[in-house]
Amino acid sequence: MSTNLFSGARKALVASIAAAVLLGGVTVVTTPYAAASTVAAVSVSAKINAFTNTDWLNGVWRTGAGFSIPATSANRTAFVAGVSVRLADGQVRKISRAQIVGSNMSIFLEGAKLDGNKVGAPQVVTIGSTAVTAPITSTAPVTSPTTVAAHSTSINAFTNTDWLNGVWRKSPGFSIPASAANKAAFKVGASAKLADGQVRKVTQVQVVGANMSVYLEGAAVNGSVVGAPNKLSLATTSTTSPAPTAPTTSVIATSNLNNYTNTHWLNGMFRTAAGFSIQASSTNVAAFKAGALVKLADGQTRKVLRTQLVGSNMSVFLDGAVINGTTLGYPKTISVVSTSTSTPSSPALTTPPVEAAPAPAPTAPDTTNGKPLLVGVNLSGAGFGPSVVPGKHGTNYTYPAESYYKKYSDLGMPLVRLPFLWERIQPKLNSPLNAEEFARLKQSLDFAQKHNVKVILDLHNYYRYYGKLIGSNEVPISSFAAVWKQIVQQVVNHPAVEGYGLMNEPHSTNGLWPQAALAAAQAIRTVDSQRWIYVAGDRWSSAFHWPHYNTQLITNPWMRDPKNNLVYEAHMYVDKDFSGNYFDKTAQYDPMIGVNRVKPFVDWLKQNKLRGYIGEHGVPDFSPSAIVATDNLLAYLRQNCIPSTYWAAGPWWGEYSMSLDVSSGKYRPQLPVLQKHAKATNSCTSVGPL
Repeated sequence: MSTNLFSGARKALVASIAAAVLLGGVTVVTTPYAAASTVAAVSVSAKINAFTNTDWLNGVWRTGAGFSIPATSANRTAFVAGVSVRLADGQVRKISRAQIVGSNMSIFLEGAKLDGNKVGAPQVVTIGSTAVTAPITSTAPVTSPTTVAAHSTSINAFTNTDWLNGVWRKSPGFSIPASAANKAAFKVGASAKLADGQVRKVTQVQVVGANMSVYLEGAAVNGSVVGAPNKLSLATTSTTSPAPTAPTTSVIATSNLNNYTNTHWLNGMFRTAAGFSIQASSTNVAAFKAGALVKLADGQTRKVLRTQLVGSNMSVFLDGAVINGTTLGYPKTISVVSTSTSTPSSPALTTPPVEAAPAPAPTAPDTTNGKPLLVGVNLSGAGFGPSVVPGKHGTNYTYPAESYYKKYSDLGMPLVRLPFLWERIQPKLNSPLNAEEFARLKQSLDFAQKHNVKVILDLHNYYRYYGKLIGSNEVPISSFAAVWKQIVQQVVNHPAVEGYGLMNEPHSTNGLWPQAALAAAQAIRTVDSQRWIYVAGDRWSSAFHWPHYNTQLITNPWMRDPKNNLVYEAHMYVDKDFSGNYFDKTAQYDPMIGVNRVKPFVDWLKQNKLRGYIGEHGVPDFSPSAIVATDNLLAYLRQNCIPSTYWAAGPWWGEYSMSLDVSSGKYRPQLPVLQKHAKATNSCTSVGPL
């Protein structure tokens, strides 16, 4: 099993909140999760809202334990985290979180999802000290546990950037085998005993293949102390400990919001998720960290889930619903506050990593709410005329007009690989970049930013400069590294830059490509420590031939280090000679040929625990069977969280059979398949197949 179920539930939660907004107004505030049970002094009943749609059935959330009621003052006071609720069928559940949505409020409970046909509108829900005495659920009792062990398991012994001896580094969580006994024992609400004797309540469980992640309340746990080879135990409960005191807060940092508005941002607030943009000053970077509590202008407090550095700015993402930029955005300020007690996030809003996965890519928010963009296009023009270099702009080559960026953004494919030539950006080796040419490149990035497109800068030179091999006496590897350093120095603060494609389709490199790739990548890292670096493969980057030609790429440990954010780039075409020329217009293609041709590359990535990207793939408009193969290819890549950019789109293609843009403007049969997969739901949290 993958993380699909968890991500699907999280998406459904976002959708349910959005539905409630439509029905009841704008989100105002969320109520933080309470770790100990409370009981209302006076019995209160509330009628469940009678609405039904894809997310709700008679006011009951379809995919989780939750229901919607009017947000009256009495209900706001009574239905709070920790209180127990009696449903119409007699069962009793504890409230894990309450969220106010305009004139309504969503109440989320512990345990399995509810049946809206049985307990939904026109039924009522009731709380009260006399009516509710004990929960009747599959979860463990709500009192704090003692040390009576009921079940124990070994902790998975793996360590990487996210895990230390099977313990999650950033939040209290463990990885254990997903045995039937463990699945039955480690459930939400159960109490787990750690090797050092402390006992914590389970807040969330996530099955990941043969393993399962178990998340606990409280602060992060030290894997050196309680991790493998120690065991994690289930404990019974016999005594009660007092609830933690309410957090006390004091402002430790305050920042202005960035003043920009576009389709994704409103006065510095992210439109489709709880996030905002601020300056990436040293103070802000130190203060706005995952786990910190942030106070908004209206007084509400949210926990920071994730931050992303984007040039001179940083995006900060919070738990809870979308924030209204009209009321809380620029020129308001936002503050970080400290707390004296731990304040766990609601399980429904926690986003644990896939096991053994590095941290997410440090890129700006995109249309998939933090998920990687998986489908994009190559925009032609600047790489044209390689036989006439530097050549004349407008005659031998061009850059794509703004309309192309707008088109593919509107089509739902806001990821662009932008080819350009080394000889034009730097006509003389080891000299400053050509200002006029770089201005054209920068304008292209500005067009992309305007339409929320992310750009992979692709040095489209086939491992040569003016026809001379890199690594030769005429073109030293140091010069290749130096030009990339200059390029990155110019664009490091540009928000449209997704990453840097070191070289298009190296071939016949005399074995020098691994050395050159390492030098250029390390040169880039002296300037930009965050964005992706795309490392193409030798032998024209062929995915099918990859394992036979590119084992030396990762000989140096630096090229395997996940902290360096490297993505290995392969290309794939389905015609007989792998070239993409499609000389035989009568050829019929097996539906799985695309999958079979990228599989050697994907298997190599998995074997070496690396990230991958298909920088080029394309099929002609005259071959329906090749288009079917593309459909299957994109599905396979999506399953493995591997992005791809289609070849090709942009200006000057005439009637080129593989182009999405032809001068006649005729229908392009490849486009619907690309859009289908660009819009498809994916469970990816970062570039895969990690």
